[in-house]
Amino acid sequence: MTRANISALYQRLDETMPEPKTELNYHSPYTLLVAVALSAQATDVGVNKATGPLFKVADTPEKMVALGEAGVADYIKTIGLWRNKAKNVIALSQKLIDEFGSEVPDDREALQTLPGVGRKTADVVCNEVFGQPTIAVDTHIFRVSNRTGLAIGKTADAVADRLLKVTPPDYARGAHHWLILHGRYVCKARTPECWRCQITDLCGFKPKTPEGGLAKKPSKTKSTKRR
Repeated sequence: MTRANISALYQRLDETMPEPKTELNYHSPYTLLVAVALSAQATDVGVNKATGPLFKVADTPEKMVALGEAGVADYIKTIGLWRNKAKNVIALSQKLIDEFGSEVPDDREALQTLPGVGRKTADVVCNEVFGQPTIAVDTHIFRVSNRTGLAIGKTADAVADRLLKVTPPDYARGAHHWLILHGRYVCKARTPECWRCQITDLCGFKPKTPEGGLAKKPSKTKSTKRR
């Protein structure tokens, strides 16, 4: 994709979503960190349903550690991988207390030292809370980037690195949210809604269909042989 098309792509997404933000519910850097850590292989809707009650009783590292692993698990059992996530939430909370004065660090490398926090989680926190121009590549951004030709890569890290290189500075802060929301609601995995996509003429995805969705491959008909 050319630089001109990349700029046009972001401009249109910006016009459609002028104030993009995460759909995870949070009210502090710590609660966002926990919510993002819980969101792996889970929907934002599902995470919000679990963290609503959880954050009412434990919205600081100290309260979370006091609640304990079993207590956290009781609140997040509806989320995938809840056992391991409960363990990580307690461990990261304890490390925040012990090494960071109970404050969430504003540095990706420091964040990634926390249990259960990878590059994607760290980038989301840095972008959403601290206003840094990071791009956290999840399944939606990975798909949109490769499908459109915006940033082609075989791994999430490769796509993230490419996006950081090609995204104009003026759009760097909002890029993460624009791409994830576009992938979640328009450029869907099985049924991309090309008919209402605002960047369809810039997109390299083939084939597009008026009603949206992937074109079906023609069925193979078996030839009949005379005996």
